[in-house]
Amino acid sequence: MIFSSLIFLYLFLPICLIFYALVKPLKGKNAVLIIFSLIFYAWGEPFRILYLLLSAMINYIVGCEIGNAKSEKIKKLVLAGGLVFNIGMIAVFKYRGFFAENVNSIFGAHIPVPDVVPMVGISFYTFQILSYIVDCYWGKVEPQKSPFKLLLYICLFPQLIAGPIVRYSTIAAEIDDRHSTMEDISKGFTRLVVGLAKKVVLADQLFLIVDNFFGGDIGQMSISGSWYTVIVYSLYIYFDFSGYSDIAIGLGRIFGFHFNENFNHPYLCKDIQEFWQRWHISLGSFFRDYIMPLTPFGIRNKYLSLFLVWLCTGVWHGAHWNYIIWGLYYGAFIMLETVIGKKRIAKIPLVIRHIYSKFVIIIGFGIFYFEDVGALGTFLRNLTPFNPNGWGDVMVEVSLFNNLFLIIVALICTFPLISLGEKLSQRSLEAKTAVSISGTVICAALLILSSVLLVDATTKAFLYWNF
Repeated sequence: MIFSSLIFLYLFLPICLIFYALVKPLKGKNAVLIIFSLIFYAWGEPFRILYLLLSAMINYIVGCEIGNAKSEKIKKLVLAGGLVFNIGMIAVFKYRGFFAENVNSIFGAHIPVPDVVPMVGISFYTFQILSYIVDCYWGKVEPQKSPFKLLLYICLFPQLIAGPIVRYSTIAAEIDDRHSTMEDISKGFTRLVVGLAKKVVLADQLFLIVDNFFGGDIGQMSISGSWYTVIVYSLYIYFDFSGYSDIAIGLGRIFGFHFNENFNHPYLCKDIQEFWQRWHISLGSFFRDYIMPLTPFGIRNKYLSLFLVWLCTGVWHGAHWNYIIWGLYYGAFIMLETVIGKKRIAKIPLVIRHIYSKFVIIIGFGIFYFEDVGALGTFLRNLTPFNPNGWGDVMVEVSLFNNLFLIIVALICTFPLISLGEKLSQRSLEAKTAVSISGTVICAALLILSSVLLVDATTKAFLYWNF
């Protein structure tokens, strides 16, 4: 099940909220969330729930054994076992086909390439589990004594499929004691509607443009067509993923959970380091806090650590070479900026820094799009004067003219409009009232528009659903 569907919006969520409101004890509310989360995850492919439950059970045992260990050696062995199990399961469900294909290609072997059934959201909830058992080992959190409370943390449906990656320490207290105030419910629903509109009104419509060009023969695309499409794709991927994060954070807020932000208007960045401080924040902080300290063999070279972090970032996104190239591509620019230093970068004119960062980001998302390495090479060539199809493209002119309003609105919406509204509301009581009424009207309009667009539409899953 996905958030951007009429079944979720007008059947699943209302029924869940009704049961949640009718049950008064917190223990009962947690049980309602567990049941509905498992239904949410099992929707369409019930077998997936078996691995989720197995993972929750094994990691519950791992956490308890780490807490009960009598020596540091035993704690390390238990942690190592937990890491091997969790990382091994990602390798089995996500990467075994990739490994087999490349071994066959490099060594001329004939290993059967398995038909891997995708385990939706496995990277997200496995990373949450990894953060839990490592934090238990480091003593940052107490191992959860209740298997049902740990299961709630792992399977909580707002963030189960595509994040943000919520650490146990962030919501541990709220699992045991939380209250949904009217402010929580109001802000939660507002965030949900904004995220839904990002997905349905902007992202899905932008993707139609991308698919119209990149979905065809890219070898025939002009320079302008290639740049136009990858810029639109950069907007699409932002609204698709940040829209999901907004919905997840909003849903969590409705139920009394306060998840950390996952996006902070990343296209306002002035360099690549700042971009990754604003984009998919939960993933970047995970690698910073867990991969770098756990660098093997005690290595503490910051450049080697950066290389490993960005290699892992690429691998995490998918079992294709373009994701590895994409991760190392960004790692190279992060290293370059690290060598130059923040003080020297700050002296570069702001306009140049903005142009440089957007140029790198846009090309980066082109690398991200093309899983076929041959197609990726053609795309990169198409961006340059070496493109044999030349600069001009009538199709681009027609598409830009027909979609100009959509693209302008999308560009405007990359700016912090909600923060601007909040600042305006602080000027006076009249301003606060006006902003409140305007916000309510806009949210109602966005919900109606999103619902209308979802009627008879082929629902497109969130991009990060696959990761």
